[in-house]
Amino acid sequence: MKIKKYKPLIITLVLVAILALILSLGRLTNKPEMILFFGDTCPHCKNVENYIQTNNVKSKLNFQELEVFNNADNASLLGEKAKQCGLDTSNGVGVPFFFDGKNCIQGDEPIIEFFKTK
Repeated sequence: MKIKKYKPLIITLVLVAILALILSLGRLTNKPEMILFFGDTCPHCKNVENYIQTNNVKSKLNFQELEVFNNADNASLLGEKAKQCGLDTSNGVGVPFFFDGKNCIQGDEPIIEFFKTK
């Protein structure tokens, strides 16, 4: 009789566990995490931003845009990504900077060229 009393709770807990498993498996996929790092007063970053808007890049590629001049966490993440690519970060890392999940692309012209190929 006690099982009937707790049946809704047990079903709910099982469903939550299944949902948590599905979500965690989704994070394990090899889908690249793409990030465009920029500075709010950076003229080269504005060139990239204008290209993205003019050419509707966001409809073709899904990536985050993180501002680094006013956000220390974003700046730290930029440094981590640069180190992943084997770049020297001892003097900081310039923006615009695009991380495609594996590779680092620096500068407005190389980033725009990358977007043109997508």
